Amino acid sequence: MSWRKLVLTAACTMWVSPSLAEYISMPGAVIQGLDKITARVSELSILNGNETHFGGLIIKVTGCHNRPPEEPPEAAAFLEIIDDKTKSGTTLFRGWMFASSPAISPLEHPVYDIRVLRCIVQ
Repeated sequence: MSWRKLVLTAACTMWVSPSLAEYISMPGAVIQGLDKITARVSELSILNGNETHFGGLIIKVTGCHNRPPEEPPEAAAFLEIIDDKTKSGTTLFRGWMFASSPAISPLEHPVYDIRVLRCIVQ
């Protein structure tokens, strides 16, 4: 095997390593909610498939995943956040939130901030 081919193979292996893409499914998520009006901060533990109320919001957790222990720590949760004050229940957010990077996919709301802290450990 030539030197160039060996270096290219090693580089590709590092970038496409299956362990980098694998996450471990966890039973639920710990969410932090901030009410900007009252400055009240709450930690909410929500199991996958369940929902809870925080102020005028309904927060549903579909899944929470951690990186393997040998990888850099990261928790990601799939959330659906619904405005409970509207008759139709407007969906304000639906997607993945990452614990280490809350600014990547934030909930944009004038009264509430929601972020993922970690997954619930079994």
